[in-house]
Amino acid sequence: THNLPPGLEYLNQLDQIIIHQQVELLEAILGTETSSKYEIKNHLGQRVYFAVEENGCFDRKLCSPIRAFTMRVADNAGREVIRVIRPLRCSSCCFPCFLQQLEVQSPPGTIAGYVVQNWDPFLPKFTIQNQSKEDVLKIIGPYATCGCFEDVDFEVKALNEMTTIGKISKYWSGFVNNVFTNTANFGIQVPVDLDVRIKAVMIGACFLIDLLFFENSLDGL
Repeated sequence: THNLPPGLEYLNQLDQIIIHQQVELLEAILGTETSSKYEIKNHLGQRVYFAVEENGCFDRKLCSPIRAFTMRVADNAGREVIRVIRPLRCSSCCFPCFLQQLEVQSPPGTIAGYVVQNWDPFLPKFTIQNQSKEDVLKIIGPYATCGCFEDVDFEVKALNEMTTIGKISKYWSGFVNNVFTNTANFGIQVPVDLDVRIKAVMIGACFLIDLLFFENSLDGL
């Protein structure tokens, strides 16, 4: 473990990661889009990391859900261990050359990997890449992501897209949360022996999926 990026040692023993978006009272009452905050927990519900989105009010109001941001992920001691950088890009299949990309750094300043959206006319598709931009895994979502009173699963697959090795799930959070706030709960399931850098990239992929498909307050119904 001495070769792992500092702060990621704990991910080495996890095969399930829970990401809980924090409830924003102002957003719930006024419908004002605020910067996202997340708690990242283990399967026992114990907080491992805390993530805060950084960008401007203009980005959140006018560019959401394709807004640019920097997501800073800190451990319980307040040390930043992961940095997720998302530039302003398109999410429409009409612009296949300018689809979504994320850069994940761990430690901050050192590339851990990338999340790249792939063009597909029907399904949400993403590729997980390592620090050398080599393809490692695929993420394939369902045709409909509305999730009517049920969980929505994005399958994590091998590069041949035939073997499923895990999933990113958007959990059904209940009527009140989904109607009146944008808060979401996600679960990431991956093999325990997956490279911790790729696990960090999967956390970045979860943030991207949240903003692309579940940003609007009525999503999830």
